[in-house]
Amino acid sequence: MGATFTTNGLGYAGWLARAPAVRDSLSLSTAGFGLLLLCLSVAAVAALPLAGPLVQRFGPARAVLLGSTSVGLGLAGLATGTLIGSVPLAGLGLVLAGMGNSTWDVAMNVEGADVERRLRRTIMPRFHAGFSLGTVLGAGLGAAAAAAGLPIWAQLYLTAACLAVVTPPVVRRFLPHHPLPAGQRVMRVGQAWREPRTILIGLILLGFGFAEGTANDWFAITLVDGYHAGETVGAIGFGVFVTAMTLSRIFGGYAIERWGRVLMLRATAAAAALGLLLVVSGVAVPVALVGGLLWGAGAALGFPVGMSAAADDPARAAIRVSVAGSIGYGAFLAGPPLVGVLAEHLGVLRAVLCVFGALAIGLVASAAARPLPVTPEPGSR
Repeated sequence: MGATFTTNGLGYAGWLARAPAVRDSLSLSTAGFGLLLLCLSVAAVAALPLAGPLVQRFGPARAVLLGSTSVGLGLAGLATGTLIGSVPLAGLGLVLAGMGNSTWDVAMNVEGADVERRLRRTIMPRFHAGFSLGTVLGAGLGAAAAAAGLPIWAQLYLTAACLAVVTPPVVRRFLPHHPLPAGQRVMRVGQAWREPRTILIGLILLGFGFAEGTANDWFAITLVDGYHAGETVGAIGFGVFVTAMTLSRIFGGYAIERWGRVLMLRATAAAAALGLLLVVSGVAVPVALVGGLLWGAGAALGFPVGMSAAADDPARAAIRVSVAGSIGYGAFLAGPPLVGVLAEHLGVLRAVLCVFGALAIGLVASAAARPLPVTPEPGSR
């Protein structure tokens, strides 16, 4: 199970660590690059409402395989776009990657929540640590590739090939999927949209996802443009951020079991805010790296805690995860263009200050993460 999260993180972060190289290969401005990232975000958000019913009907294993295939094709399209300097082709690649990642994301979280329930332990953060570990590996490969002068298009082709080889044997080890009997009532997407708790969980994902996604998309560029550092330093800084996220998720489960979901969400939001202050201080690269460390540790638990909360009831897990995720992925829809436009006028260091507002949203909604008693679906046994 953890390997699925790791592979997903590797595919996601392998190219983001070299975001400046993608931007430069396509001859885009900072605002233009933000709009390119919008292709990824819009596709991801648009595909999420379909992901829940797909997972509910066909099971997580098939959905992960379908999603990873789409991501691989998207990365290959992005590679070709950067190779020939075609922005439309690169955008199409990001659309495929965004759609595939949504399906992959919902499916692996539903599977992870099922495993968590069966073990009766808080292990979802560890699964998300697998995702973060994948981003660490991706960032490390990105830094090594940048230092070695490997073109970004070559790295993207290699990443796509890795996904095609690794995913099929991994999904064979998923728990068996048992479709609901014909005629048994299932939850509909519209029902979940009318549940206040599901909406609030979505806002938790939105707030913490914005904090996480902004760093994923812009932290390397923040170091390069805001501190006049080199591309290799930018990739290293991104690696510091995702390493902090990984460690926080590995050990966060123990803290959640001791102090509860709500208290940990509030404490980590404060840590992320402190880290952001250090990043935007403009003092020096080492200070910014410490800030990235706190930012990563603070943003780490929002998504796994939110996904576990949305999946508290197994009969409704797939639909609720997709609806809450639709709201959460709004962070990835709004974040890239918002930061890009602000950076164009204010500079990237001031632009990322908008993360404070997102953290406030997650903080206010944090009480919705309290565990929900599981009730049987009407008409089910």
